[in-house]
Amino acid sequence: MKDITEKIETRRTARAGARLQIDAQILEDTDHARATDKGDALEASRIAGIMAVKNTADALPFCHPIPITDCDVEFDLRGDGIYLEVTAATIAPTGVEMEALYGATVAAMNLYDMLKPHAPKDTGLIAVTDVHLVEKQGGKSDFAPPEGLSAAVVVTHDGVAAGQKEDSAGEAVKNELEAKGVEVADYRVISNSRIAVDGALDEVLTAGVDLVITVGGTGLQDKDVTVECVKARLDREVPGIMEAARGHGQRRTPYAMLSRGVAGLAKGTVIATFPGSTGGAKESAKAVLTGLLHAAGGQC
Repeated sequence: MKDITEKIETRRTARAGARLQIDAQILEDTDHARATDKGDALEASRIAGIMAVKNTADALPFCHPIPITDCDVEFDLRGDGIYLEVTAATIAPTGVEMEALYGATVAAMNLYDMLKPHAPKDTGLIAVTDVHLVEKQGGKSDFAPPEGLSAAVVVTHDGVAAGQKEDSAGEAVKNELEAKGVEVADYRVISNSRIAVDGALDEVLTAGVDLVITVGGTGLQDKDVTVECVKARLDREVPGIMEAARGHGQRRTPYAMLSRGVAGLAKGTVIATFPGSTGGAKESAKAVLTGLLHAAGGQC
C-alpha cells in the first residue's frame, strides 16, 4: 500500500456514474425495475452500491480503508436503460473516488443480476457500460500553493552549526518547500545563542521573502530561545498554525505537545517555528505547509 501516514485529513468527495443498457420494453414490463422476479431492483441496487462503497478496501487490496461519512445512489431511467450515479464523502488523508467507482460498478451489476431474467436469452439487450468518475474534490489539486513564493529556512542547532551533526531536519523542511514549488532563497544554520537568532531573524525578515521557517529551539531547555526571539517580532500571532502542527504530531508521538512553537506575521512576512527533530520538522511541514503557503501568498 502507498504510505499516507503523514498526509493530513481533509474533506473529500467523489461522484461516479455507470449505465445499465437494457431494452425499454423490459423496463416497462418490470414497472421500471421496481417489480422484477427478485424484487425492487432500484432499491436493492441502491443498498448494494452503498455497501460496496463502505467495503471497497475489502475488494481492492491496495485501497486504504477510510471512514465513509456520506453516500447515496441515484437512478435516472432513460430510453436506452438506467443511468446511475454514486456519491461518497469522507474526512481522510486519501481520496474517495475508488469507493464511488466501486459503488457504481456494484450497483450496476446488481441491476444486471435482477433484470437479466426478464431479458430474452442471447439477444445482447442488457449490459453494464460506461463506468466513470464524474468528479472529485478535496485532494491536493484543490489546495495547490500560489506560484512564485520564496522562503527562508533558519536552522538553530549548536551541534549542526559546529559541524558536529548533520542537518537532517532543516533539509527535510527545505525539501518539502521545494516539492511544493517554493524557492528557498535563504538557507542558514546558526547556533542557539540569542544574538545569533536575533541577527538571523532581522536579516531574513527584511530580505523580502514570503515565508520564514525556523527549525529548532522550540523545546524546554534554557538554550531554546528561538520561540522567544520570534515572539518579540510578531505583529500578529496566528495560534492555529502551530496548534495544528502539534495536533498532527500528537497523533503520532506523545511528545509533540512539548513543542512551544509559535507562528504569525512579522513585517508582512509569515513566520513559523518548527521543532528541531527530523521527525517533528517533517510532521510539522506535512501538517501546516499548505496553510502557511496560502497565507504567505496573501490568500486569506
